[in-house]
Amino acid sequence: MEIRSKNSSFAQILDAWPEARLTELISRAGPDEVKRALSREQPAPEDLAALLSPRALPFLEEMASMAHRLTRQHFGRTIGLYAPIYLSNICHSDCTYCGYALHSGSQGQRRTLTMEEIAAECAALSGHGFQNILLLTGEAPKVAPVTYLAQAVAIARKYFASVSVEVYALDQEDYGLLVSRGLEGVTLYMETYHRQTYAQVHRRGRKRDYGYRLEAMARAGRAGVRRLSIGALLGLYHWWADGFWMGLHARHLQKECWQSAIAVSFPRLRHAPERFQVEHLPSDRELVQLMLALRIFLPEVGFNLSTRESSSLRDRLIPLGVTMMSAGSSTRPGGYAHLDGDAALEQFEVEDRRSPAEVVAAIRQAGYEPVWKDFDPAFVE
Repeated sequence: MEIRSKNSSFAQILDAWPEARLTELISRAGPDEVKRALSREQPAPEDLAALLSPRALPFLEEMASMAHRLTRQHFGRTIGLYAPIYLSNICHSDCTYCGYALHSGSQGQRRTLTMEEIAAECAALSGHGFQNILLLTGEAPKVAPVTYLAQAVAIARKYFASVSVEVYALDQEDYGLLVSRGLEGVTLYMETYHRQTYAQVHRRGRKRDYGYRLEAMARAGRAGVRRLSIGALLGLYHWWADGFWMGLHARHLQKECWQSAIAVSFPRLRHAPERFQVEHLPSDRELVQLMLALRIFLPEVGFNLSTRESSSLRDRLIPLGVTMMSAGSSTRPGGYAHLDGDAALEQFEVEDRRSPAEVVAAIRQAGYEPVWKDFDPAFVE
């Protein structure tokens, strides 16, 4: 069944692929279905289900070879580098799995950077060579309103060629305002596409609106955002289900927002507040299977890999489809310029604590070329 996004929201496409249908496909998948998926020039959703099934495990080596070839074909031997800048750790939503959440019980100072402090963070990171930056806030539009975000983007553009945001979902006109200030990319995780789980883990705040968040990336694309990055927080629900729906979402955005480059991320929920028990954390092998299946299904989509994963695992994943990696990350506001020592609350604990230079060395050791800058506004201005 081919996905058709014309005149369709992604919610309609998602409704056509309920968990019961996906579970049946995966349970029925056998070696013949996996082989057929690997032989298709344009895999269908049914093929993706086969590649995510237990029957695909004996084919992982063949999948890895195919994923490597497809990545080399579309992206060459390059790995882009980026870093996050946390503007605020204040959050008015209550997501049970997050250290920033209103009732998480996490200790540490809550703060929102001033414009001068944002400039200091930018200066500190640009000194390491970064030209691709991601600005983040909690779900607190009253503390970090769109006007604040617009100012932050404008400041960051003075230091970096490419500026993206990972903030609360916005209206199309608000994304348009940020684009006018120099925004190039938007990252927004659905967290989980499973509606019941989504409702259970998002207890308070505007993030509870599943439908509004689901269609946010399409709004960003229509507003002129050039890079759209989606992801599921692996561990909230079954990895194969969220991975399948994320694959459908990425392919939908490729068609709906054809002028934007699409990317996906694979963050695993490795650290959570005491009140939340992670019941669905995928193993390393399951993470690899997910990445390989999605690379075969989405050969032209970028793959982001953050410092949530250990240095040894990140190095091993480089040849399996990765195209972007963060480096030297801090998940606390003011963490690069050391504005307040270690007092500010982190969103999660970083696993790969290597410096940017050490990550660059590891990329080169793997036979790839680190890329600090792959875009300049002059191309579109």
